[in-house]
Amino acid sequence: MKILIIGGNGTIGKKVSQRLAEKHDVLIAGRNSGDVTVDFSDSNSIKAMFEKTGKIDAIVCIAGDAKWDKFDNLSEDDFYIGIKSKLMGQVNTVRIGKEFLNKGGSITLSTGILADDPVDMTTSAAMVNGAVHSFVKAVVLELDNIRVNAVCSDLVEDSYEKYKDYFPGNTPVPMHKIVDGYVKCVEGKINGRILRIMA
Repeated sequence: MKILIIGGNGTIGKKVSQRLAEKHDVLIAGRNSGDVTVDFSDSNSIKAMFEKTGKIDAIVCIAGDAKWDKFDNLSEDDFYIGIKSKLMGQVNTVRIGKEFLNKGGSITLSTGILADDPVDMTTSAAMVNGAVHSFVKAVVLELDNIRVNAVCSDLVEDSYEKYKDYFPGNTPVPMHKIVDGYVKCVEGKINGRILRIMA
């Protein structure tokens, strides 16, 4: 398969790219590096990315930003960071990317534990993660010959030191379990699933 991994140079993206590259032809898209570059918050940039890649068999999206701060500190524009990037970046990946997928292709999106179990200072991030879950379950009802799923992981082992103070008591998930989730979505047949990866 020819697979495009958006965010393929990130913490999770690197490991997913390495695993999928063992059996498939992998293209990496990133903000500043990769086989193609993309501004994930700009639908025109997303369209230009797909025009460069041409027809593909699978899209894996491990990208998107959201503002972390106390609710009282968040402005309307702060919320729009997550809405334009983590939410609409992934919605537009499906909306535009489906036209570049071969029949039977798949799109795998990414969320996280905050959708189900938010912590302090994550109102915006939790909101967009939950919205992506609802989007996945709804959009598959209208798509023929394309699968859409989301991988939703708990705190990632490789990011534990950076984020452990935000997630007191969360057991970090081994990276190989998270990578397995992406492989299941790409190489398997599941559709419309929120694949929750816990320790």
